[in-house]
Amino acid sequence: MYIYVLIKGRRKGSNISKMIRYEEKNYEFIVVGGGMSGLCAAITAARHGTRTALVHARPVLGGNASSEIRIHISGADQSLKQPDYAEGGLVYELMSENKAHNDTFNYSYWDTVLFEKAKAEKLLDVYFNTVMYDVETADDRITAICCFQETTEMRYRLTAPIFADCTGNGTLGFFAGAEFKQGSESKYEYGEPHAPEKANNERMGNTILMKAVNMGHPVKFTPPAFAKKLTEHQLRYRVHSKTMKVDASMAPDPEEWLRLSACSCAAVDYGYWWLELMGDGEDIILDYETIRDDLYAYAYGIWDHIKNGGDHGAENYALQWVGALPGMRESRRLMGDYVLTESDILEHRMFDDAVAYGGWCVDLHAAHGLLDFDLLPSDCHHFLGVYTIPYRSYYSKNIKNLYMAGRDISTSKLGLASTRIIGCCAIGGEAVGKAASLCRKYGCEPRGLAPHIRELQQMILRDDGYLPNVKNTDDADMALRASVSATSSIAGGEPANVINGVSRKIGEDQNAWISDGIADGGEALTLTLDGTHVVSEVDLTFDSNFAYPIRVTMSANRQAQQRIGVAPELVRDYDVIQKLDGKEVGRTEVRGNYQRHNAVALNPTGCNEIEIRFIATNGAPSVKVYEVRVY
Repeated sequence: MYIYVLIKGRRKGSNISKMIRYEEKNYEFIVVGGGMSGLCAAITAARHGTRTALVHARPVLGGNASSEIRIHISGADQSLKQPDYAEGGLVYELMSENKAHNDTFNYSYWDTVLFEKAKAEKLLDVYFNTVMYDVETADDRITAICCFQETTEMRYRLTAPIFADCTGNGTLGFFAGAEFKQGSESKYEYGEPHAPEKANNERMGNTILMKAVNMGHPVKFTPPAFAKKLTEHQLRYRVHSKTMKVDASMAPDPEEWLRLSACSCAAVDYGYWWLELMGDGEDIILDYETIRDDLYAYAYGIWDHIKNGGDHGAENYALQWVGALPGMRESRRLMGDYVLTESDILEHRMFDDAVAYGGWCVDLHAAHGLLDFDLLPSDCHHFLGVYTIPYRSYYSKNIKNLYMAGRDISTSKLGLASTRIIGCCAIGGEAVGKAASLCRKYGCEPRGLAPHIRELQQMILRDDGYLPNVKNTDDADMALRASVSATSSIAGGEPANVINGVSRKIGEDQNAWISDGIADGGEALTLTLDGTHVVSEVDLTFDSNFAYPIRVTMSANRQAQQRIGVAPELVRDYDVIQKLDGKEVGRTEVRGNYQRHNAVALNPTGCNEIEIRFIATNGAPSVKVYEVRVY
C-alpha cells in the first residue's frame, strides 16, 4: 500500500504541488549493493528461508563483473596456476549457467543470467535503480534505510534486524557511523613486510575498460577532441600491444615486467586494467566523476596512440566499446573484530572461524595509476596456496547488526590487495548470506553467532563451498554413516572417496569415485545406510574440471583458454533410486545436467539403500563424483 505525500511550494506567485510516492517495508535481511558479493549474499539468504531485500543503484546486477564494467571474475586459482582452488558454490553455479548457454561471451546474456537467478527467489525483492540516501540508527544498530528509486520516483523506508554493506565503498557503514579505514597503514601497525614506513592516504585507482574487434580490413580512427595525448615512452611499462619492444633490463622490476608482458592484456582487443587514475589531491569517492571524465579521456587517448602512434598491430581493429562506468578497487574498509593483514595472507593463516578463503597475490597497484609513468602498474607479491578469512572480518566492530562483504571487509590495505578479487568477494558474500539466515534462526546479531561457526562452515560446504582444512562432518548427512560400493572403479578413485569429507581434487588426492569406463547399462554407486530412514534429498558434486575456466570475458586470450559448451567431465543423465531391502521404492530421473553441484529433491520415502545409476556424461569416457550426501 502506497502513502502519497503532498508537497506544496511557491515559484513566482504560482502554486506548485507534486505527489511523492512513499512505501515502508520490513524484511529479515537487507543487502545494499548488487555486485557479486551482494548478489551472492542476497540469493543465499533467500534460499535459506530469509525474507531479503537487495537494494542496488544500477539497472543490472554484478557490479564490476556486469556489462557496465566487464571485469572478468578471477580468484584463488590465480588464472589457472592452481586450478584446484577455484571458487565453488553460488558464483560457480552462476558462471556454469552462463557457460551452458552463452559461448559467445555476450555480457548482456550474463546480465540476464544474474537477473534470472535473483528473480527466481520468492523470498528476495530486488530494488534496481535504487539509491540509499539515508540511514537511521539507534543504540549502535541500523534500524532503517531510506531509498529513492529514480525510475519510478518511489521513496522507500526499509527495515530489518540485520543489514549487509556490499556497496564496495562501505557507504551503508559510513552513513551508520561504522569504524573504517582508508589508505595504507605503516609497516609497524600490523608488522606487514611490504607496507610503507609511514601511513598514507593513497588508494588504488579506478579503471574503465575497452573492447576492440578485428574487422578484417584497415580501419581508421579519429579521436574525440577531449582525448589525452600519450607517447610510447609514457606507456613503456603499460603493455598495450604484442608489438611492443620489452626491455626487461630497463624496468624497475625486470621479473615482474616480464610477467606483465605475457599477461592476457598484451593484445589490442581488450584493455586495459592498468588504465587507472587516482590523482594528487583527489578523493576516490568524492571526486569519482572527475576521475571518470579523466579516465574517459585517457581511454580514447590510448586508443588513438595504438591506432595512430606507430605500429601496434591494430591496423584492422575498430573500437567496439568503451566503458562509461569506472570499476573501483579500493575505498573504505569497514573495521571488524579482526583485521586481515598481509602477514595472514603470506603465512597462509588457517583460522578456526574461517568462512572464506583467498589465493590471489598481494596485488598492489601504483598509487596514481597511469600517471605513475616511471613505475610498473602493479607490484605483486606472489605465493602458491591459499589463506582463509575469518568470520570476524565480515561484521562491523561497532555497528551491532551490520555485515559487510566484498572489498569493504575488515582488512588492512595490503590485505585488501588480495581479497578484493571478485571470486573472493563472491564467496564472502555467500558466507554472509548464510550467516544472516543463522542469525534469524537463533535470534542473534552477527557477533552473537560465534558459538554456531561450525554450523555455518558446514552450510558453506554443503552448497559446494570450500574451506581449507574443514571437512564435511554434517550430523544430518546420512551418507557419512553409510557403506559405499560401485559397479567399477580405478585405482585412486575408490567409491569410499565420495564420503571422505572433501568435495574436490587437491594436489594428488582425487577425493572422488572414478568409474572404469561406462557400461552399456550405466555405472552405479550404491550407499547402504545404517538403517531404514526417510530420505528426501541427495546432494551430488561432480567433476567440472577446474583447469578450464568458464567465466565471461572480453579477452580473446582468456576466451581461448575455454572449451565450447558444457564440460564433458560433467555427468549429464542419471537416476537416483531409493531401495528398501533391495526393492525399489522410489526413483528420480535427472537429465541434461550441466552443473557441478546438484541437490536432488526426492519423494520422501523410507529406505535403507540409495543407488545412483549414471547413464551418460557430457562426453567424458568415465564418471567422476566427488561427493554424495543423503538427507
